[in-house]
Amino acid sequence: MSIAPQDGPQPVGADIDAPAQAPASPQKGMFGITGTGDVSGFGGLVRRRPEVVGSPKPYGGYFDEVTDALEEAYPGFADAIERVVVDRGELTLHIKAERIAEVAQIMRDDESLRFELCSSVSGVDYLNSDARRLHVVYHLASMTYRRRVRLEVAVPDGVSVPSVTSVYPTADWQERETYDMFGVVFAGHPNLTRVLMPDDWEGHPQRKDYPLGGVPVEYKGAEIPPPDQRRVYQ
Repeated sequence: MSIAPQDGPQPVGADIDAPAQAPASPQKGMFGITGTGDVSGFGGLVRRRPEVVGSPKPYGGYFDEVTDALEEAYPGFADAIERVVVDRGELTLHIKAERIAEVAQIMRDDESLRFELCSSVSGVDYLNSDARRLHVVYHLASMTYRRRVRLEVAVPDGVSVPSVTSVYPTADWQERETYDMFGVVFAGHPNLTRVLMPDDWEGHPQRKDYPLGGVPVEYKGAEIPPPDQRRVYQ
């Protein structure tokens, strides 16, 4: 049976009878909305989950100098660094959690690196992504060379991450906030207590599976329930 040619040029070797491939791991809606009850207006969104893969060398800019200097100064580079990602003009080193303090020490002290400042420590919850749902992101800045780099570690829920407060004192309250909001435990932190929520608070509010809660609102005799009761969430 003959098949009418499709409009436009076809790639060499293309099978025009082959079905289109569905996008991998689509995420539908927003805020985990399923079924009815969507009052957000985002129920029709479909978003692909990007695959994080390592970037090939050369990375460009000063990124090659930073990675080469770290590899030279740190004998455990090949085992500790899971991948190097350059995206949107930013360099991210994905590091095994148990090695983060060692890498931070080298990043600060080596003369070719000199990342003296840890400007931010924050958490991310990739719910239902893989076994290592909790990520910790460190933003480092070099005052000497005017450079920036991001370090990132990933752990399963309940697995601790070594504290970097002995290397970067500025990480003290930042690690406490990450613990408070996401439940990441930083082993070796001098005082790992809540910093935003009360000491007896249950749960970690910035996790994706944390209930919204809220209070009902009365308006001219009508009552609007709290958000987690008027929308359908996973």
